[in-house]
Amino acid sequence: MFDIGFFELLLIGIVGLLVLGPERLPRAARTAGLWVGRIKRSVSTMQREITSQLEAEELRQKLAEQQKKLDEGVNQARRGVESSLGAGAKSGESGTSTPARASAPPPAATDSHDPVAELDPVESSSRDDRSLASNAQPADTSPADKDPASR
Repeated sequence: MFDIGFFELLLIGIVGLLVLGPERLPRAARTAGLWVGRIKRSVSTMQREITSQLEAEELRQKLAEQQKKLDEGVNQARRGVESSLGAGAKSGESGTSTPARASAPPPAATDSHDPVAELDPVESSSRDDRSLASNAQPADTSPADKDPASR
């Protein structure tokens, strides 16, 4: 940023010593250092904010470009489907009886034996609750009741 060499700093120090005197020069140098530090921190903060804003703007632009590409692809697919449906409807009018849409298959028969489907969810949850209750300690006993020294 600034190109200040050793001789320039020496000249500034000598002039400061002559103008301020030896009693006030250390306090003035300390104050100047604090101000320079604050300025550097504020400049670096602004640079970080500007950089983050620029990155965010670049991401927004990329996102907008990707959205446009996606919209174009969807529109092309829609046009393709509409043209194929339109061609299928025209071929149906020409005398051939081909359906435009496939029908859904009939629901599957429930003749197969599925043991999991036969379990009653209420019955299985009550069985789980009983097994948990048998493993748990009674609520009215506490560790202090078990230790005779704490009485």
